[in-house]
Amino acid sequence: MSQDAWLQNYDATCRLAQEIAENIHERNRQQRTGGNPAKVNMTLRASLQKLKQNIAQLKEGLLRASSSRRIMQSEADRRQNLIDDLLTREKQLNATFKGDITESEPSRSTLMAGGAGASGGTSANPWLINESDETKGLTFGEIKQQQQRVIEAQDAGLDALAAVISRQKIMGQEIGNELDEQNEIIDDLAHLVDTTDNRIRNETRRVKLVETKSASCGMLVVIVLLLIAIIVIAAWPV
Repeated sequence: MSQDAWLQNYDATCRLAQEIAENIHERNRQQRTGGNPAKVNMTLRASLQKLKQNIAQLKEGLLRASSSRRIMQSEADRRQNLIDDLLTREKQLNATFKGDITESEPSRSTLMAGGAGASGGTSANPWLINESDETKGLTFGEIKQQQQRVIEAQDAGLDALAAVISRQKIMGQEIGNELDEQNEIIDDLAHLVDTTDNRIRNETRRVKLVETKSASCGMLVVIVLLLIAIIVIAAWPV
């Protein structure tokens, strides 16, 4: 599941949960007015099962993305919080469907944006038990838009961070290429120094050899001169 696909599945799951809440509200309205909610109950059971499956798929997709490091840890934590929120909503919806949580007089707007005037009475939103001040007075659609804006802002931040990381990667590659070139130059200099050193050693050996030969020739000349002097002295009449 790609990152975009995960967010799309999350949005679809939120919409499904919203539909379930609206259907529960409609089921309860039919019960109060003496209608037959059997068909709505059947639809609700199927929808609640689908909601459970969708949340399980979101958890599995997040686990794969997190373990393979396709997303950053901060994003994984954010998505885990979204899943935890969905799990809480699922429990509340199941409890409301079973009657464990009864609808009470609301302290906020109706579950459906246009339903207050038509029914004359309203039902509390089963998703917003102990809701924060930020969401009070908001409809489901407005809450969804608020969440979407937060997600878009976080995605924009992640895109900016990804761009910075990409630029740093390019700079790192350029620095690496420059270091490779410098290493090649250093290797060439080292080879040139070794070659020059060998030549100097060879020339030094040649100079020493010439010096040795020169010294030998000088000694030979002296010996020859001494032999000549001895012969001359021996042949000279006394």
